[in-house]
Amino acid sequence: MNPDITPWRVVQPLGTAHERACGHLDLAELGGARGRACAACLTSGRSWVNLLVCMVCGTVGCCDSSPGRHAYRHFEQTGHPLARTLKSGEAWGWCFVDEVFLEQPESSR
Repeated sequence: MNPDITPWRVVQPLGTAHERACGHLDLAELGGARGRACAACLTSGRSWVNLLVCMVCGTVGCCDSSPGRHAYRHFEQTGHPLARTLKSGEAWGWCFVDEVFLEQPESSR
């Protein structure tokens, strides 16, 4: 992992019998989002619930609760496994491969 990158760690769910891990955290980059909207939803006239930004390339897509699920489609098309929320006041991410939530330590936000 690049030492200049803000660290992310796996959220350990309460009551989990074993520690969950993510083998993709070294792919997380600090680069910004390429936009503040889901371009695919704008093109198709759809709306979204929440926006996620790919932590590898910065592409913005809508979340799995949105009709288009474009962040997941981006993962399917590119193999980029990490995404983080763009919602103001929140700092979580998701690994599509390992199916784990990610968080940033408070001191890193």
